[in-house]
Amino acid sequence: MLRGFALREAAALIAAITRVAAEAPFRHMITPGGFRMSVAMTNCGEAGWVTDRKGYRYQPTDPESGKPWPPIPAAFLGLAAAAAASSGFAGFRPDACLVNRYEPGTRLTLHQDRNERDFAQPIVSVSLGLPATFLFGGLERRDRPQRVPLVHGDVVVWGGPSRLNFHGVAELAEGEHPATGRLRYNLTLRKAL
Repeated sequence: MLRGFALREAAALIAAITRVAAEAPFRHMITPGGFRMSVAMTNCGEAGWVTDRKGYRYQPTDPESGKPWPPIPAAFLGLAAAAAASSGFAGFRPDACLVNRYEPGTRLTLHQDRNERDFAQPIVSVSLGLPATFLFGGLERRDRPQRVPLVHGDVVVWGGPSRLNFHGVAELAEGEHPATGRLRYNLTLRKAL
């Protein structure tokens, strides 16, 4: 848990999110079971995480445009490498970044990040905008998760024995943030390929 680690770069990160979304707009993906995800998502990097009736996977192109995902902005890469290094994961070079956009009332159910090829690489998660409660569980879905409050600029890094822990985000409360309005953005950077 790196409190305030992204605060100095927050404005640049938000501006970069706007540029990524101009090329690959946010969308509400459909799960393999046919449910519409409440959190809007987009991607940048060599691979983007997608879900549809065919399943969960990474792919090099945006399924809506057929074009490659936008490159990961330099500001994202530098922050992810620094956060990972300060958490004991030197040399982290993500090739995928999932950008989640939350509005009040949205949430992300407990899940594992298991579509990546190398579980030795960490996940770096950056919170921007409205505060949220991060749910960090164990290796079984039934394990009671810890409730970790996150605010603008906080970064969470997990890997090693906890790399496959279930995690999610509790329903986002109503609010207004000076940098993002009624939104929370979350960047999750990972080595997917």
